Amino acid sequence: MTYRPKSEFLRIIIERGFLADCTDLQGLDDALIKGVVPAYIGYDATARSLHVGHLLNIMLLRWLQKTGHKPVTLMGGGTTKVGDPSFRSDERPMLDAAQIDANIAGMGQVFGRYLDYAEGDTGAIMLNNAEWLDGLNYLEFLRDIGRHFSINRMLSFESVKSRLNDPDKSLSFLEFNYMILQAYDFMELNRRYGVCLQMGGSDQWGNIVNGIDLTRRVIDSHVFGLTTPLLTTSDGRKMGKSAGGAIWLNADMLSPYEFWQFWRNTTDADTGRFLKLYTELPVAECDRLGALEGAEINAAKIILANEVTGLLHGKAAAEAAEATAREVFEKGGVGDDLPTFEVSAAEVGDGISIVQLIVRSGLAGSGKEAKRLISEGGAKLDDAEVTDAGLLLDADRLAGTVKLSAGKKRHALVRMAG
Repeated sequence: MTYRPKSEFLRIIIERGFLADCTDLQGLDDALIKGVVPAYIGYDATARSLHVGHLLNIMLLRWLQKTGHKPVTLMGGGTTKVGDPSFRSDERPMLDAAQIDANIAGMGQVFGRYLDYAEGDTGAIMLNNAEWLDGLNYLEFLRDIGRHFSINRMLSFESVKSRLNDPDKSLSFLEFNYMILQAYDFMELNRRYGVCLQMGGSDQWGNIVNGIDLTRRVIDSHVFGLTTPLLTTSDGRKMGKSAGGAIWLNADMLSPYEFWQFWRNTTDADTGRFLKLYTELPVAECDRLGALEGAEINAAKIILANEVTGLLHGKAAAEAAEATAREVFEKGGVGDDLPTFEVSAAEVGDGISIVQLIVRSGLAGSGKEAKRLISEGGAKLDDAEVTDAGLLLDADRLAGTVKLSAGKKRHALVRMAG
């Protein structure tokens, strides 16, 4: 990066590793210096909670606001009805309006942890693109907006080519419209709310550029696009995936302890990078902690877990998670903050299988996975190795709290419902 930005926002995000591409870096820098820049990131309502894969861009919005600008969280009440095909191998399942509204409500719980929605020039605002998409007249939209899009150019985007070049995949006409709708979002946000910057992951580059072109052509407004890198861990895994599934941000879908443990289990090579991206610690301190080796790097991982968990769930939740981890790993105890689930007497009956309990606890994604965990010696019941996949636990065995473990780092508690 040869250009040295003058604005605080760009200086921070470049130094911390957030920037992948920008359509006009110097022009954006000038705009950021000149006054408050409203910027948005869009979130389609495909699940009840955001996950760790969204956290990078939520932190980007947080830095935007902390440096004196206005974040806009755009909920995709309209675009979710179509589904973003970008770099997907198949079409997203269709959701009805009630499901979309419920998902938006669930996702909205997270943003208030990171952004200040108070009134004012830099107060964050949450919008829903159903506001302008649901009432569109199809023929007018084709005539006024569709004519600005070249099919040849749209076919050249990698997100489209990845689907068209594979004979086992297809791209529906419904999905093909998504990039037009996202471009229209940018233009409407600029026209209605003065938004002049769209941000997103680098897989959104083509969609962002479309929005910039459409806004210039239709309302003659100059806007900007900025993308963050698509993160993978040092061992090549997609960021945010674990053996137990997605790392959700809502506490009712993933406990603060499990969230804390995800960050505590960061690989040595990723620790310094993640400290810069997901915490607000000074960059020099992140570099110092990331350079530690041997047993010392574990202290850096605990700091990472505490900082990230503290931002999302609060300082008390982070401290409780660390205390539970120390109880479980250092003292061999159970720990008060381990994820816990209950089984009813009716479910237990004459006995409930250990495989079913492992799956219900979230320590395995399926019965097949649970059986493999047992066969490989990774499953434990009250710290004793489980060797029989056919083991049944009766009501007497479940009368107290039972601890299940998958490997050395993942644990859950099971108890009979009172």
